[in-house]
Amino acid sequence: MNATDRDTRIDWTPPWVEIALDRPDKMNALREQTAEEILAVLAEAEGRADISCVIIASTTKAFCTGIDAAEFTAADGAKFDFYRRRRRTWKIPVMMKSFAEFTKPIICAIEGFALGGGFELALAADMIVAAAEAQFAFPEATLGMMPGGGGTQTLARIVGKPIAKELIWTGRRVGADEAAALHIANARVPVGQALPKARDYATQIAKRAQLGIMNSKAAIERGANMSLADGWAYEAEASYMLFFSEDRNEGLTAFREKRPPEFHGK
Repeated sequence: MNATDRDTRIDWTPPWVEIALDRPDKMNALREQTAEEILAVLAEAEGRADISCVIIASTTKAFCTGIDAAEFTAADGAKFDFYRRRRRTWKIPVMMKSFAEFTKPIICAIEGFALGGGFELALAADMIVAAAEAQFAFPEATLGMMPGGGGTQTLARIVGKPIAKELIWTGRRVGADEAAALHIANARVPVGQALPKARDYATQIAKRAQLGIMNSKAAIERGANMSLADGWAYEAEASYMLFFSEDRNEGLTAFREKRPPEFHGK
């Protein structure tokens, strides 16, 4: 694919890879091609030992303004076929759901608008950095629609049901300060500093034991859908698995020797 035909710009800079949404004429609205490109990067990053984190940002003042409306066109008499495609073959929902199963952290750096599907994309990630002018919203109710990329589930799990209902039903926009207060964003930074802060997080993560990060992410994601007892049991199993890792021995040895550990993901 020619670079000019792509929806994203990819920058492999180990220990992380950056995915920049790059559809300025559409304010980075997501389409199937966008999802395919992101999924391809995640697939490659999953198998690369030199990549410990994925950062998703944008090249424009808007992070992402939702799903491209052109993706929602159905030919006359083909609405049920459209429905089947939506349920079984669309790459956008596959991409959203894949973030939780991806074994490495995904950080979204938000400058400007994260609306609709753009908000869902950010919520599906593991961490969010919001620049001062960032705005988050689900405008679907004003358009006769509702979030369909996981927004009703991810937002409610973060802010609770009452606040999630308010934001989804009113379409109210949330600024960076409120996003941080509601725990939607991990950090609120000055304009233009979202990506540098995301890189700072990625730098810190890269220094840690990747097996522990992988297992703890799985425990957090899966535990959210379990009882406390079952989640506790899952965590215990995942934790004890690390007793057999070389990284655990290295971490303890480095601690005793008062030196930085050198982890190798083994």
